[in-house]
Amino acid sequence: MSDMLAAQQTARPPSVPGMRPVLYLIGLVLLSTAGMMLFPMAVDIYYANKDWQSFAVASGLSAVIGAGLLYGGRKSLNAGLTLRQAFLLTPLSWLSVAAVSALPFFFSDYGIVSRSAADSFFEAVSGITTTGATVISGLEQAPPGMLLWRSLLQWMGGIGIIATAIAILPALGIGGMQLFRTESSDRSEKVMPRVRQIATAIGSVYLGLTILAALVYWLAGMRPFDAIAHALTSIATGGYSTSDGSFGTWEANGIQWFAAAFMLSGSIPFVLYVRFLAGDRKALFDRQVRTMLSFLALVILLLGSWLALSGQYAVEPAFRHAAFNVVSVVTTTGYATADYMLWGNAAIGLFFGLMFVGGCTGSTSGGIKIFRFEVMAIMLKAHFLRLLYPRGVFPRSYGERSLDDEVVGSVVAFFAVFFLCYAALTIALMALDLDFLTSASGAVTALSNVGPGLGDIIGPAGNFGPLPDGAKWLLSLGMLLGRLELFTVLILFLPRFWRG
Repeated sequence: MSDMLAAQQTARPPSVPGMRPVLYLIGLVLLSTAGMMLFPMAVDIYYANKDWQSFAVASGLSAVIGAGLLYGGRKSLNAGLTLRQAFLLTPLSWLSVAAVSALPFFFSDYGIVSRSAADSFFEAVSGITTTGATVISGLEQAPPGMLLWRSLLQWMGGIGIIATAIAILPALGIGGMQLFRTESSDRSEKVMPRVRQIATAIGSVYLGLTILAALVYWLAGMRPFDAIAHALTSIATGGYSTSDGSFGTWEANGIQWFAAAFMLSGSIPFVLYVRFLAGDRKALFDRQVRTMLSFLALVILLLGSWLALSGQYAVEPAFRHAAFNVVSVVTTTGYATADYMLWGNAAIGLFFGLMFVGGCTGSTSGGIKIFRFEVMAIMLKAHFLRLLYPRGVFPRSYGERSLDDEVVGSVVAFFAVFFLCYAALTIALMALDLDFLTSASGAVTALSNVGPGLGDIIGPAGNFGPLPDGAKWLLSLGMLLGRLELFTVLILFLPRFWRG
C-alpha cells in the first residue's frame, strides 16, 4: 500500500512550491498601498472635495485583499525566498499594486478615468512604473487628492524600483544586472535580500532629496502643493505634473534648471549616494555616471546650439529647453517645457533615439540603461580588435570588474529581447489602426518608461486619452515589461517554469 502511495505521489506533476510566502509579501505591500491612500483622502477632505470617498472605498478594498493574502499566506520568512519564488514575487507584486492603485481612479467622479477600467489601469501602471504617460487632461481642475495620488504612486514606484534593482534583479542574473551584485544579493543561496541597513540608508537619501526638491520648488515660486507633487515625481523620474503644460507652466527663478538637476539626481545609482555619505568622496564619479554625464553634455551642446543658431530661441532659452528636455527624456522622467515636435525633423529623430537610452542601473530611471550600452561598446571594441589581430588576447573588463560570459550573454540577450518586444508592440499598435510614429514612439516610451511619445496624439503637447482601449492595455503591459527588465515577466510564460 505504501508503495502504491509513493508511486502516485511521484506521478503527480510538479508544481511551483512555496506560494504562501509570495502571497504573504504581496499582502504586506497591498496593506501599505491601502495606507498610502489615506493621504490623498485626507487632502480631499481638507479641500472639501467629495472625491475623498473614492479613496475611502479603494483603501478599504485594498486593505481587505491585503489582509486576506496576509492571512492565507502567513509563513515565516526566516529561510528567505528561492529563485523561483523571487521570479514570481516581482511581477505579481507590481501587478497587484497597479490593480489596487487603479481603484481610486475608477471610483472617482472626475474626468476620463471615471468608471473606465482601461484608463484607470493605464494611469495606475504609468504611475507605479514611473512612466508618466497620462490619459487625463484638465489637470488644473482635477481633485487635489487625485493629483497627489498620481505623484505618490510614482514616488512609491521609484523606491520600489531601486529596491528591485539592487536586491532582486542582480540575484536573478537578468540582463547583466549580476554585474552589480553586492553583499546584499547572492545568487548562490536564497534570494531574500539582506538589505536592511542599505534600504534604510537609501530610503533616507530618497526622502532627503525629495524634501530638498520640494523646498527648492517652493522657494522658486511654486505653490506648496505643486512643489510637493513635483518633488515626488522629480526624484522618482516619473514626470507626472499638476498642469497640462508640465514644467512649461513655470519658468521664473531658474526653476527649470533646478528641475533638470533633480531629475539627474534621480538617475544616479542611489547606492553611490550612500557610499558618498559614508566617506567615499569619489563614489559619485562612478563609470556609469561619468558616461551618462558626458553623453548628456554632448547632446545638450549640439541641440542647444542648433536651437540658437536656427533662430528658434535666444541663447539662454535654447540651452535651457535643450538641457531640460534632453535630461527629461534620457532619465525617462517625461516632463516637458516645450513641444519639441515643433523643433524640426532632426530634433524629432534625436528625441526618438534618446527614448531608448535610460539612466544608470540602481536608479529610478528606465530605458535600456547606460551600463548595457557600455558593455556592448566593450564587446564591439574587442571584436574589431580580434578582426585586426586574430592572435591577440583582449580582456573584457568593466572598470575594475571582469566581464565574464554570463554577464555578456545576459546583456546580448536583453538587447535581443528588448527589440523583439519593441517590434511586436509596435506592430500590435499599428494593427489597431494607429499611425507609425504614434505606434513606434508609443512602444518605446512604454518599454523604456519615458512618458510622452511623439506625434500629434501622444507627443509632449498631447496625452494617451484618445487612444483605443486595446492600445492602452497593450501599453500597460509594455510599461510593466520594461520596468521589470523583460525577463522577470516573460519567464512566467514558459511551461517549464510551472513544471518545476
